[in-house]
Amino acid sequence: MQNSRNINLTLKIWRQENHAAAGSLQEYSLEGISTDMSFLEMLDVLNEKLTLEGLDPVAFDHDCREGICGMCGAVVNGQPHGPEKETTLCQLHMRHFKDGDQLVIEPFRARAFRVEKDLVVDRSSLDTIIQAGGYVSVNTGGAPDANAIPIAQKTAEQAMDAAACIGCGACVASCPNASAMLFVSAKVSQLALLPQGHPERQERALNMVKAMDQAGFGNCSNERECEAACPKGISIRNIARLNREFIKAALFA
Repeated sequence: MQNSRNINLTLKIWRQENHAAAGSLQEYSLEGISTDMSFLEMLDVLNEKLTLEGLDPVAFDHDCREGICGMCGAVVNGQPHGPEKETTLCQLHMRHFKDGDQLVIEPFRARAFRVEKDLVVDRSSLDTIIQAGGYVSVNTGGAPDANAIPIAQKTAEQAMDAAACIGCGACVASCPNASAMLFVSAKVSQLALLPQGHPERQERALNMVKAMDQAGFGNCSNERECEAACPKGISIRNIARLNREFIKAALFA
């Protein structure tokens, strides 16, 4: 395990007052940043410094800071969530950077992700896609027995892998087309693989893809940047499954 040390950094951060204002990169210097800090803790230190100087702190998304909720997200030196593979921004630690590094920090950029302020973007378009079909309709009542419907282990594992998606939007930010196909395919796969999701699988695929297109996301061109940027390691095999689900639904619906 690496020993804690302090490093000095130069930060170039996107500052934008609101969605209608023009934004620009502003430069800040930080000294004595502990390598034990997380990336968001480093931004906390910057904001404390700015507040003491009477300046507006940097707005950024965060919530659980445990890599679970999908709230955090920014592009660090061109990479969504930073340079570490399968790591959320809140779980990225400063030991992965060197003394004297310059970090360019920008918001996720996509037509469907409006910048609200600084690094904060409106990702409610992903919620709209879920509302279009990312669910199963069941009668209310007591929870059924977990073993009532036998499911093969391989199938269960594939569904769980897809369900690991936290909806952070890194796949969109990394894609040159700003496509949400990895996100949508993970949500469709999670339900299409399980028997509980079969009754609505056709309308689910059609409705979620329609909502994705209406939100302004681009299409997939197999660049695989989404898979590389995903903090939960979601596979693009799910996109192939989504394509199959959509084609079958379009032909037989």
